[in-house]
Amino acid sequence: MSYSYPIDETWTKQEIIDVVNFFSIVEKAYELGVKQEDLLISYTRFKQIVPSKSEEKQLCGKFEKESGYSCYRTVQKAKAKEQGGRIKM
Repeated sequence: MSYSYPIDETWTKQEIIDVVNFFSIVEKAYELGVKQEDLLISYTRFKQIVPSKSEEKQLCGKFEKESGYSCYRTVQKAKAKEQGGRIKM
């Protein structure tokens, strides 16, 4: 990994950890596959920290530009899949 995660310096330490965890799970979905439940729980926490749709698009856009991994497509696939499966992008 030769890129950095987009974070907001106004977030608390725990919020930064939770957002980085979400981006990490998106990475894992592309590289190895992840449990659908883990991804959706992480995304729910991410949305608690970043409730604004425009801020979410901005952060996920930066992440995708740096990594090539799409938060949007990953979350959409997880939401569309039947409960209890694995997500592999």
